[in-house]
Amino acid sequence: MRTDTPSPAPHAADTHDMIRVQGARENNLKDVSIEIPKRRLTVFTGVSGSGKSSLVFGTIAAESQRLINETYSTFVQGFMPTLARPEVDVLDGLTTAIIVDQERMGGNPRSTVGTATDANAMLRILFSRLGRPHIGSAQAFSFNVASISGAGAVTIERGGQAVKERREFSITGGMCPRCEGTGSVTDFDLTQLYDDSKSLNEGALTIPGYSMDGWYGRIFSGCGFFDPDKPIRAFTKKELHDLLYKEPVKIKVEGINLTYEGLIPKIQKSMLSKDVDSMQPHIRAFVERVVTFTTCPDCGGTRLNEAARSSKIAGISIADACAMQISDLAAWVRDLDEPSVAPLLAKLQHTLDSFVKIGLGYLSLNRPSGTLSGGEAQRTKMIRHLGSSLTDVTYVFDEPTIGLHPHDIQRMNELLLQLRNKGNTVLVVEHKPETIAIADHVVDLGPGAGTAGGEVVFEGTVEGLRASGTRTGRHLDDRAHLKPTVRTPSGRLEVRGADTHNLQNVDVDIPLGVLTVVTGVAGSGKSSLIHGSVSGRDGVVTVDQGAIRGSRRSNPATYTGLLDPIRKAFAKANGVKPALFSANSEGACPACNGAGVIYTDLAMMAGVATTCEECEGKRFQASVLEYHLGGRDISEVLAMSVNDAEEFFGAGEARTPAAHKILDRLADVGLGYLTLGQPLTTLSGGERQRLKLATQMATTGGVYVLDEPTTGLHLADVEHLLALLDRLVDSGKSVIVIEHHQAVMAHADWIIDLGPGAGHDGGRIVFEGTPADLVAARSTLTGEHLAAYVGA
Repeated sequence: MRTDTPSPAPHAADTHDMIRVQGARENNLKDVSIEIPKRRLTVFTGVSGSGKSSLVFGTIAAESQRLINETYSTFVQGFMPTLARPEVDVLDGLTTAIIVDQERMGGNPRSTVGTATDANAMLRILFSRLGRPHIGSAQAFSFNVASISGAGAVTIERGGQAVKERREFSITGGMCPRCEGTGSVTDFDLTQLYDDSKSLNEGALTIPGYSMDGWYGRIFSGCGFFDPDKPIRAFTKKELHDLLYKEPVKIKVEGINLTYEGLIPKIQKSMLSKDVDSMQPHIRAFVERVVTFTTCPDCGGTRLNEAARSSKIAGISIADACAMQISDLAAWVRDLDEPSVAPLLAKLQHTLDSFVKIGLGYLSLNRPSGTLSGGEAQRTKMIRHLGSSLTDVTYVFDEPTIGLHPHDIQRMNELLLQLRNKGNTVLVVEHKPETIAIADHVVDLGPGAGTAGGEVVFEGTVEGLRASGTRTGRHLDDRAHLKPTVRTPSGRLEVRGADTHNLQNVDVDIPLGVLTVVTGVAGSGKSSLIHGSVSGRDGVVTVDQGAIRGSRRSNPATYTGLLDPIRKAFAKANGVKPALFSANSEGACPACNGAGVIYTDLAMMAGVATTCEECEGKRFQASVLEYHLGGRDISEVLAMSVNDAEEFFGAGEARTPAAHKILDRLADVGLGYLTLGQPLTTLSGGERQRLKLATQMATTGGVYVLDEPTTGLHLADVEHLLALLDRLVDSGKSVIVIEHHQAVMAHADWIIDLGPGAGHDGGRIVFEGTPADLVAARSTLTGEHLAAYVGA
């Protein structure tokens, strides 16, 4: 007799423990087939452009989101973004995907950390219940709701008869009436709007796009409010008021109904309603020249009206609460003991504690969300998910260690493991060895970038990766060495009394002619110091992490200005107009308007993009493709990689020095594998920043400021970047880098370390000197981590 019972066969429901991908061909993926274990932490690594994002975001996460959207009714789907099915044969075992990417938060001037995370919504309810004096509902504490009241007659059908009744209504909002809830007021420098010695017809206006040849000219000439041939300085008070400030009025010009509006309200609506960073460069330059933004004198920058600021709980108003550092606000909320709002306090407490736990306790709720770095924005989005009771969810992270000091990376690793231990699948795209080390499973893509990548070169454990001999495996244990000698500065850039955000009256001399690294824990004031006191000076070129704004028609050739010399070379060789060689101008294929594909909108279903049959996806008219330069037509040139094009335009019949110069810079920043015609929308974060750097290297600035240039860079590419920084410095430039990567710190000539902590615990210079001195002193967190890194 056997006493042990045979183990039961596994339940059918427990067999789905893998996410199976078969035949993935999105972007540069080459028929990738892979099995990813569920409820484990899987890290995807590989050089920049090897296909990590295409596999994780473009295939797995995209299909999961598309399938979830399909569970809603077609009516609801009509309001949701439509997602196309990724290029893949089989995708099995998917679970709900929650994507936490690095996209910067919207640059809407009304969006703050508080409004983006629901913390403000909870605070408003708290003050509407407990605030004394009581001023109204939660709306009364919102800086996005204006106070309005009105009265009038309304007609109501009652008993078959129309009865008129007088009704009154009022809405109590918290918006400051002076600045309309933005916290700052704008003053215009009128001398920058027009030249008052000229008349309008002589071109007095200096506003971009306001020429007298177009519609504006017709409106100004036909409105009758002033004489367009009279110099502006001869205008009467009323005429000048009508030109600058007149409210919108309907007018008739040449038999057409139009609206006339004064210049200043028109500029406020068309230009100032947008975030400055999202404007085109020439409009941004105009706005920065003409408009000065000053703190609103009525609300002191709090955005709230007097009533909202007067209602307090324990001596604190909602404006004070939003201005507090979140770690302090969490302590204040913890001390409130009000049984009547206990559930609300518990939820608010949890949200604020999550900020502290994730390392963002140094922010305040009134911080505009557009000013957060990519890493801060990503961690702010994570806050929603930390306390979630959901399990068996797939969390997808895009380099969660961006913007994190080595000290903070440890904390981020713990959060990733915490999410996994709750029974979730965690997929992370990452380059930092500290995070690769905690993976249960590693997928390495490569072997190269662009067309040379898109294959899985290793799959298995971290130990297996080390022994695998792949590019990532070989570089995983790389350590930079301290330089034996450092360069001597050629001068000093003085910063005095810097007090942006949390800086505490900082005085510092930044050496010129050398490689200076500014470092410190997240939130210590690095960006505030450099962007607040150095960027914007004459001769300073700043390359930040802001997204490149471009449609699917934009590509590296158009963005860098490379297409202009190429078009001119083609035009000269063939004796025709340059406009023929632009897919956005005269040379465009008429069937697809130069897009190369024809989009068919299927309402709430995902639209279908089919390759244009007429031009076969080449984007140009057939007649244009008959013109050649060096034996190639324009579509073949745009299909070349940067390296191939560099060779093509460098010698022989197609030799074009202007194009070769730009291609040289692109290859210099490590983008030799990019195709000239690849849409900008398909580039990764690291590729975009290096594309910006290549563009800015053409400018004549003497000081370059780089904001975390190692973002999105593979360990092997960091050496390439250090060589590029050295070349810049050796050519006579000064390079200032805000960076956490120890390899860049070790390579610096001078280090400025901020700290000692974040928020109001930071904002001070805790060390300045050479990397060797920092390692020897080990007096700061950075010093300790750098010493451990270089093995000192």
